[in-house]
Amino acid sequence: MPCPLFCSNKIKYYCLRCCLCLHLHSHLHLFIFWLNSGRNGYRLSTLGYDYLALKTLSARDVVASVGSKIGVGKESDIYIVSGPNEEQYALKLHRLGRTSFRNIKNKRDYHRHRHTASWLYLSRLSAVKEYVFMKALSDHGFPVPMPIDVNRHAVVMELLDSFPLCQVKEVQDVPKVQTKKIIMML
Repeated sequence: MPCPLFCSNKIKYYCLRCCLCLHLHSHLHLFIFWLNSGRNGYRLSTLGYDYLALKTLSARDVVASVGSKIGVGKESDIYIVSGPNEEQYALKLHRLGRTSFRNIKNKRDYHRHRHTASWLYLSRLSAVKEYVFMKALSDHGFPVPMPIDVNRHAVVMELLDSFPLCQVKEVQDVPKVQTKKIIMML
């Protein structure tokens, strides 16, 4: 940080930058935490990583505001966000390493030859990989959400007006659906 976290005791007033730093310092425990296992030091939390990704997406004029959470999965959280022109997008924040899904390092090829990798880094690799695949599929005409931007572990994509396939209880015209699937695969 260019400005010191605390102003000197010799100064009788605080500049605006230092007041912002003091405010940030009072909420710093949400963004970083003290790591006291083997090596002492600070580590970035997932909330801090979310903040950095949203700050960058905001600076790129992709995201103007964040709305409600619309989905939670085993590896991600999905939010509605709006762009600078009030268009709505979906923001997917990858969250690899949740307590019940720690085997992901063995089942995915994100870190290949590395022996150790942080969950934030693996989440970033997962997001970039998803963005690249969605971009390639959409460029070839597959019906996937249009990817808008990616930063760190956050993927911004087109918000589709639909519902999850697991909520479909009955299909009216099965042969028509099968034909569409086969045509799409070819």
